[in-house]
Amino acid sequence: MKSVDVRNLLSIDDLEDNFVDILDWAIRYKNETDYHLDFSPLSGMAVGSIYEKPSTRTRVSFEVGITKLGGQPLTLSKNDIQLGSSESVSDTAEVLSRYLDCITYRCFGHESVTELAKHSSVPVINALSDLHHPCQAAADLMTIREKRKPDQGHIAWVGDGNNVLHDLMLAAAMSGYDLVYATPEGMGPDQSVLERARRMGKKYGTKITGTRDPIKAVSGSGVVYTDVFISMGEEHLSDKIKSFDGFQVNSTLTSHARPDYIFMHCLPAHRGDEVTDSVIDSPNSVVFDQAENRMWAQMSILTFLCNHQAWMTYRDLV
Repeated sequence: MKSVDVRNLLSIDDLEDNFVDILDWAIRYKNETDYHLDFSPLSGMAVGSIYEKPSTRTRVSFEVGITKLGGQPLTLSKNDIQLGSSESVSDTAEVLSRYLDCITYRCFGHESVTELAKHSSVPVINALSDLHHPCQAAADLMTIREKRKPDQGHIAWVGDGNNVLHDLMLAAAMSGYDLVYATPEGMGPDQSVLERARRMGKKYGTKITGTRDPIKAVSGSGVVYTDVFISMGEEHLSDKIKSFDGFQVNSTLTSHARPDYIFMHCLPAHRGDEVTDSVIDSPNSVVFDQAENRMWAQMSILTFLCNHQAWMTYRDLV
């Protein structure tokens, strides 16, 4: 592991030089249950989580994970504070930095979490923005590393070119997994993020490839991943669903994957839209392992950012 100064997590490539170690730390800690009661790296620390968007997995995984690490979670909804309305994001960052040891922020616009991090004197973790979802990518690659080796088929994404795909591409590229994404015309990933992922792929010997054909993306894959076709905040774009004809992940599509493929979805799933019950409820599905791993991956990230010495000490234990 290289020695680098990482203060904030705004997109998953912020952790580039430490990413695989962070995942392996999380996998080890998840499985070494005897050690949990003796390890409290966030003892005496308070972590505030700001939510512009509601969440099940993000809120529960952060609150429980912070508590397990000995810290105190504080959840703040958009109605609890004046962020961006009667008080600027920069002033909010300055104030919360006086009370908290870390801030997580689930927001609409990525510029908001960037602004918060710019003015905060404590670590800021992007818990979701319209451009990036790094905590989801950490859980995704943790799950994949637990269950698949890079030579057991590529990662196939079928669906919208959204924030989950953005960080999945970056995470796959820097951890040894090829990725093929299939998106409808005009709904591909952000070009600047795609270029970053491909540059990273060249560095690590991985490939990020795009197509309009879901069958082409899934053929020979070891991981099949989809997400909702219409994200939270896009409900007014109901006609968008028409563009995804042929993109549903069903048994016909997954028949082109390796027989031992794993199915992933960041949840919540719109059953019958982007995925059928026969796939999400199949033995190939790991969606609930994936959801659980949000907590373990975030615990590693929190410890890495907030108490790096404790993270290093645990990592180096024999």
